[in-house]
Amino acid sequence: RRLRSTLDPYRNSQLMAGWLAFTCCAGALILLFLPSLASEDRLVSGKPLYPGATVISDGGAFALGFFAPSNSTPAKLYLGIWYNDIPELTVVWVANRRNPSPTNTFSPPTLSLSNSSNLVLSDGGGRVIWTTDAVASTSSSSSPSMAVLENTGNLVVRSPNGSMLWQSFDHYTDTVLPGMKLRFKYGAQGGGQHLVSWKGPGDPSPGRFSYGADPATHLQIFVWDGDRPVVRSSPWTGYLVVSERQYQQDNNGAAVVVYMSVVDDGEEIYMTYTVAADAPRIRYVVTHSGEYQLRSWSNKSSVWLVLSRWPSQECKRYGYCGPYGYCDDLVRTCKCLHGFEPENTKEWDKGRFSAGCRRKDLLDCKDDGFLALPGMKSPDGFTRVGRDMSTSEECAAECRRNCSCVAYAYANLSSGRRSGGNVSRCLVWSADLVDTAKIGEGLDSDTLYLRLAGLNGTTKYLHFFLQILSS
Repeated sequence: RRLRSTLDPYRNSQLMAGWLAFTCCAGALILLFLPSLASEDRLVSGKPLYPGATVISDGGAFALGFFAPSNSTPAKLYLGIWYNDIPELTVVWVANRRNPSPTNTFSPPTLSLSNSSNLVLSDGGGRVIWTTDAVASTSSSSSPSMAVLENTGNLVVRSPNGSMLWQSFDHYTDTVLPGMKLRFKYGAQGGGQHLVSWKGPGDPSPGRFSYGADPATHLQIFVWDGDRPVVRSSPWTGYLVVSERQYQQDNNGAAVVVYMSVVDDGEEIYMTYTVAADAPRIRYVVTHSGEYQLRSWSNKSSVWLVLSRWPSQECKRYGYCGPYGYCDDLVRTCKCLHGFEPENTKEWDKGRFSAGCRRKDLLDCKDDGFLALPGMKSPDGFTRVGRDMSTSEECAAECRRNCSCVAYAYANLSSGRRSGGNVSRCLVWSADLVDTAKIGEGLDSDTLYLRLAGLNGTTKYLHFFLQILSS
């Protein structure tokens, strides 16, 4: 989001002046509403935060305070965190995005730290409009709890003994900052969270688009438009690595290196990333237009540059190639899986692929076999079976004995950091194969075993796939 005038100091001074005008006959109250403009990095009990004042992280990178979108009438106030060291106001976290505070009240809203170690945002009438859910401190120490804005952009509530009670990094809005954990699964019941876009370029309320793990399987990531998928990742193949991705800001700009890792410690599965200490400001964001973007701040041109976006092409949009069609990353167009042909040749030739493909030869469950397609993004709509399966042969047998199974894929999810021993993943499909792609051999690719007629119960490899992918 780029809100060039969203937080206008003059506008906020007008808001404060409005509240002060209501108290012109009560001089004692005027001093109460005047903001303390100190730039300390923490909030303590008994010293609330008012509009016009900010909490600044120790290194000066981030600020916590109130902001009013320039297009809201009447003005609405939100509590948020934004970059403090760049001229373009960019909000990375919003507390009360569902419940903004009105400004047409006698008193301004306040953010305070309660005796139970919770942050409490109250409107001018004292009504609580947002609060944290920290566990109350039980320490007998005379030292109070505090809320500290760290230089990572994380707002942390700490107990008197320094333990963390609550952090904003666990409560997503639309942005992932370096060091954040984007959880795909947490605990036995799942519990992954989603990023949710802003409603518009100047409206922090929850928008149409979200980004996160599939709540049913926890094995793949989506961008959704409401309940409708926009784009989908490959099902997780078990990779637990730190990958290095280099981006160029522009022809003359700085190179940006992002170190991405996926971690599975048995309790949770999450993605996180880091950048070098001297790297420009960088963030992932799900936009109000439905893209998941990596953005980097250019000090040279004073704008946010888009380094990558997802989906990156039309062919990669969910289901774009129709049933049994796939997106070929090499040529960026749709093709039919081997053994299939376009359902509607005229439409297909015109670049309209939604009808997909149909089998050339129907299955009869007697002479069927499997064609191995390496380097594939597996389709959506799978069922994970036999969670304790340890071999690909057992996975193949599960699909082979079920005549309605049209494909399967196997992966070993084992990791030395897991305490449960070998963990495998057997996926089977019993309906149309939708949202498939050829992506080449890599950490996120599968070998998809496709059931075809006339193979006499054998498994064959499609050698020209390997030749194309290695060329």
